[in-house]
Amino acid sequence: MVMKLNNSFYNIESEKKFERACFELLFKHYNSNSVYRSYCDLINKPPSSISSIREIPFLPISFFKTHKVKTFFEKSKIIFKSSRTTNKTPSQHFLKNTINYEKSFSKSFELFYGKPSNWVILALLPGYYKRNNSSLIYMVSDLIKQSDSSASGFYLNEFENLYKVLLDLETKKQKTILIGVSFALLNFIEKNKIKLKHTIIIETGGMKGKRKELIRNELHEKLCDGFGVKSIHSEYGMTELLSQAYSTKDGLFECPPWMKVLSREIDDPFTICKPEQTGGLNIIDLANSDSCPFIATEDIGRVYSDGKFEVLGRFDQAEIRGCNLMAFN
Repeated sequence: MVMKLNNSFYNIESEKKFERACFELLFKHYNSNSVYRSYCDLINKPPSSISSIREIPFLPISFFKTHKVKTFFEKSKIIFKSSRTTNKTPSQHFLKNTINYEKSFSKSFELFYGKPSNWVILALLPGYYKRNNSSLIYMVSDLIKQSDSSASGFYLNEFENLYKVLLDLETKKQKTILIGVSFALLNFIEKNKIKLKHTIIIETGGMKGKRKELIRNELHEKLCDGFGVKSIHSEYGMTELLSQAYSTKDGLFECPPWMKVLSREIDDPFTICKPEQTGGLNIIDLANSDSCPFIATEDIGRVYSDGKFEVLGRFDQAEIRGCNLMAFN
C-alpha cells in the first residue's frame, strides 16, 4: 500500500512505516528530482541497489546553494532563503506549497510542548524579523498566531518592554516560551537580569557575527544565570529542512517520528557510523517530499542508540549560518 506522504508523514508510528516511507521517497526523488538523480548516478547508487536506509544516498546540503532542488515544475509557493553573514551564496528551499512545513512544525511543537494555545509565545529574533523569506520567522509567526494570546509577539531590541512583559507574565504565573537567537538573548540578560519560574527559554543558535562564538555549555550557563532558569532548551532547524528537533536538556536533541538523524564517517561520507561515533550528520526529513528528504549536512555530531543526537561543531570551511546551531570549539 502506497502512503500519501504529503498528508500523512506526521502519522508515522513505527520504524517499519518510517522505512517504507523512506523507500517510497527514494524512488520518487530518483525519478522526478533531476538534481538528486544526477547525484545518485554520479556515485553509482541507484535505488535498485539499496536495501537499507543506511545505504540511501544523502545529498550534500551545498546543492541547495547551487541548484533548484525540487520535484515539481509549478511556480514555487514560497522560497525560503538562509541568512547570510558573509557574501556567500544563500541556500534556497523551493516549496510547492506550505502545507508540509506548517504540519511539521505544528505537530513537532505539540509533541514537545503541547498545543501553542497553552502558551504565550515571545520571540527575540532581530536579524530575521525583517526578512520575508526566513523559514524561522514563518514558523514562529504561525506559532504566535496559534497561541491565540494578545501577549504573544515579536520583539526586536525592545529589551525594556520585553522585560516588563516577562515580569507581568510571571506575576500571572502564565506559561510562557521565549524563543530567541543566541546573541539577542545574551544582549537582553546583560541589561535585564531576571528570575523566571514559568518561562521556557529556547535558543535557536546563531551569533551572526554579532558576538564571539561560545561552546554550548558556556552559552547555556550564561543564559541560565541571566534568566534565573535551571535549563535552556534548543531548537535544531535549518532552511533546507521542514522539520525541527528539540533539546530540553543536556544538549541532546530528539526528533519527531518523521525525522531521523544518522552520522557518517568523516573520512568516508558513504559509510554510516556506529552509535556514539563522531561523524557528519545526515538527516532524513519525510516532510521534505517536494525538495529532498535525504540531506548530508555540514554539522558534526554524535547519534546515540536511542535516536537522540548532539551537535559538536562544523566541518572546516563550512559556512556558519545564523539559523543553524552555533559552532563549537
